[in-house]
Amino acid sequence: MQDRAASLLLDWYDGHARSLPWRVTGGALPDPYRVWLSEVMLQQTTTAAVAPYFTRFTRRWPDVQALAAAAEEEVMAEWAGLGYYSRARNLVKCAVQVAEMGRFPESEDELRQLPGLGAYTAAAIAAIAFGKRAVVVDANVERVVARLFAIDEPLPAARKAIREKADAITPDDRAGDFAQAMMDLGATICTSRDAKCLLCPLQSICEGRASGDPLRLPVKAKKKPKPSRTGTAFWIEREGQVWLVKRPGKGMLGGMRALPDDGWSARGNGHGEPPVAGMWEAGGVVRHSFTHFDLELAVAIHAGKQGPSGEGEWWPVEKLDDAGLPTLFAKAAQRVLARG
Repeated sequence: MQDRAASLLLDWYDGHARSLPWRVTGGALPDPYRVWLSEVMLQQTTTAAVAPYFTRFTRRWPDVQALAAAAEEEVMAEWAGLGYYSRARNLVKCAVQVAEMGRFPESEDELRQLPGLGAYTAAAIAAIAFGKRAVVVDANVERVVARLFAIDEPLPAARKAIREKADAITPDDRAGDFAQAMMDLGATICTSRDAKCLLCPLQSICEGRASGDPLRLPVKAKKKPKPSRTGTAFWIEREGQVWLVKRPGKGMLGGMRALPDDGWSARGNGHGEPPVAGMWEAGGVVRHSFTHFDLELAVAIHAGKQGPSGEGEWWPVEKLDDAGLPTLFAKAAQRVLARG
């Protein structure tokens, strides 16, 4: 099966590869900077969500030297809405380190030493950007391999067997194309909700299809219910400007501009003091789901004229879109502005 899987898949990829802004087809190796940037952005994020961000980033910072010279707050603002903000902080750190080195390292081991690069990302860059043989296993590849070999051990315990099988079918040549072909197959044909076996280039050798029920694979452990948190964000407006703070560099939404809040991220359920004394009006509630918990955030609007103390900045309300607020606080701002 091993040799046939690679041959069948690469033949299919040559005619069905997705057109993506960071991808190069036709045998040429792509710019490592664009591969690295796309792979970091794609961590836990969909291709559709990443594409416009990637385009804006590469227009503004076309190479790693340009990104290394950028101010972190500008990068964080451009990243706003993409989520998992530690990726953006590591992006800047990594760019600076690579710029100092003069180039991206080519081996998996060296790539893993860079900030923000784990086993998957290092393998993907080594294979796609440098043509190295590397075993690249993301969620799409995990699903394809589990079905191809009918691996019915529940996740996450099955990941060892999945990686071993992925290693067995990864070819020495065109490892980057093979990795991207596996990703494309999982994203378009062998999806989590469907198994379009009649369109699949691997249908003749797929043990999951032969079993009659490929959709049961991979077997997933039952999800634990997410805990819920509550908190309050504070809207303080004066003469057409709203008070914004910069969140601490570490922790939830670290380093981002935001509305001041009552500390929900640190304490579970926020109960800190408002940033300014006076009367407050209820401005509604927004809900947001993070990876490990759901949040219900009340918005309190300051009804007085007294300004807050401490570090922060007044930001023009009409230019709030340029502040780069994370999605949670952008929702809160929209709720207030919708009130007129």
